[in-house]
Amino acid sequence: MRVVSLVPSLTEAVAVTLPGVLVGATDWCAHPADLDVPRVGGSKYPDLERVLALRPDVVLCNVEENRREDADTLAAAGVPVRVTYPRTVPQALAELTDVLAELGADREPTWLTTARRAWTTPSVPAALASRAVVPVWRRPWVVLGGDTFAGDVLRRLGVRHRYATDPRRYPRPDLAELRGHRPDLVVLPDEPYRFTAEDGPDAFPGVPCALLSGRHLTWYGPSLAEARDVLAAQLARPVSHQG
Repeated sequence: MRVVSLVPSLTEAVAVTLPGVLVGATDWCAHPADLDVPRVGGSKYPDLERVLALRPDVVLCNVEENRREDADTLAAAGVPVRVTYPRTVPQALAELTDVLAELGADREPTWLTTARRAWTTPSVPAALASRAVVPVWRRPWVVLGGDTFAGDVLRRLGVRHRYATDPRRYPRPDLAELRGHRPDLVVLPDEPYRFTAEDGPDAFPGVPCALLSGRHLTWYGPSLAEARDVLAAQLARPVSHQG
């Protein structure tokens, strides 16, 4: 089995579960840290000639990470394309189980068992926020909307955000609109935009801002095993910019 992954979280999942199967990955596939495979460009604009030159038996894609036209081009060239699209934690766990089995895993890896236990253990999270906003980009502002994996992760940690029922998955409100919602928490992940204590909270003076690991918030892979604890700890330590 020869696998090319165009999805960073799936790259990590395959690399740690089925060593030797992965023959190509994107430039953004940074985990595991010692990953040593040929790179095929970015997830949005991969070099399809390089992908095909690797003679993959399957290419892993995701509806959000990758473009439909690239998947169609690969399929037209005779390469099987496995597309994932989890919008909730249970969907992510199920898709990971299926993908790894399809690629040859004969048993569930320990990290997936740990993740399943962490996210399915009955618990009632404290309501940390009821009108949060969750920017994922700045200049222009882009926020989490409805039906997103990250939104479901936050909901399971006690954070309800203002755009959770928006039909757009990633609305683009201006800053005045965001401030007008009078958020009780601003969630600022460090990817795709790298929000920091100096870049992000300054736009919301006096509002608690939680700086989160984007990998643990948005990736569905081995990071899910520790994501609940990591994110809960970060949500418990918000910062505030006094403008």
